[in-house]
Amino acid sequence: MTGRRDETVRLLLERGVRAGSAPGMVAAWRSTADSAPETVVVGRAVVTPTSIPATAKTWFDLASLTKPLVVGTLALLAMRDGALALETPVAEVLPETSSSPLRTRSVRQLLTHVSGLPAWEPLYALAGGDRENTLDALIGLPLAEPDRHVIYSCPGFILLGMMIERLAGASLAELFARRVVGPLGLAGQVGYRPGLDLPLAGGAAAPAAEQRLLAERGLDQEHPPAVLKGRPDDGNSRFLGGVAGNAGLFGSAAGVLALAMAYLGVGGLLTPEEISLATADHTPGLEQGRGFGWQLAGSKGCSAGPSLAPSSFGHTGFTGTSLWVDPTRGIAMTLLANRVHPGHRAIDLHPLRRRFHQLVIG
Repeated sequence: MTGRRDETVRLLLERGVRAGSAPGMVAAWRSTADSAPETVVVGRAVVTPTSIPATAKTWFDLASLTKPLVVGTLALLAMRDGALALETPVAEVLPETSSSPLRTRSVRQLLTHVSGLPAWEPLYALAGGDRENTLDALIGLPLAEPDRHVIYSCPGFILLGMMIERLAGASLAELFARRVVGPLGLAGQVGYRPGLDLPLAGGAAAPAAEQRLLAERGLDQEHPPAVLKGRPDDGNSRFLGGVAGNAGLFGSAAGVLALAMAYLGVGGLLTPEEISLATADHTPGLEQGRGFGWQLAGSKGCSAGPSLAPSSFGHTGFTGTSLWVDPTRGIAMTLLANRVHPGHRAIDLHPLRRRFHQLVIG
């Protein structure tokens, strides 16, 4: 059965590559009964300047998978330590916000995208190209009323990442390596700012997507930081040195699955109580079901698809990545694609993701 499942997944991904969805894809899945993941690889990791096939070890820009895997996890650990609580207000950690409306927004609201912060803003432009002004740029963003709507917010997770860094006196990259990668034995499989000697999937040749967004706002389209190998597609994360709460994580499919398995109790990183708290629906009655960074599969229009239990949780990334965990079946599934290489593709990968989940579940 496993061999047949591998073959049907391979045919699905090959069709996706032929259709131009991405140059290459790596799909992997693992259940709590398995000691290693099943992996299917198709296509190329890099198409220009030279063609390089994708492999199971290819590192992809995980984009917004950073939110639950890094910030959500580190927030849980900070709560375990007593350094944070769900209702800790921003100003308690970042007193620079004490004279702004942002001061009362809580950790819970930031984690679950109900803080009222906007979906995206070019902080690099608003900060005048100076990283030291990032918090001022965040303070100046317009705020909607909290707890009224789920507004998926990259600035919210950048702010939450800054709070975690301030509390610990260390960068997210250092904290993630020490508190997550080390204990799970994932060195060489996942992390921020990957070395150029690693097998990296190709990225975009130019920040075309953000240049379009800047043009819509009437801002200088030259603002996005330069696109460099081994640095994230997200301009705000590049502006912050490739280490931010909204994006910046890179990794292989095996590394992503190992992080996901921690939310199924594998590896001993998280307690059952912490897992339940992080993956519960904290936004009942709102537009989306949201946990700590995670989206719940019952959310209308999400990439999970009907084959996954409504209690399943996951996330997607702009670069073409996705991860879903079905706790009722004890299985995690990831599909990594480099759809931004060499140029940004405006292609909806949700149908492909849903079919992938259906094939794996059987």
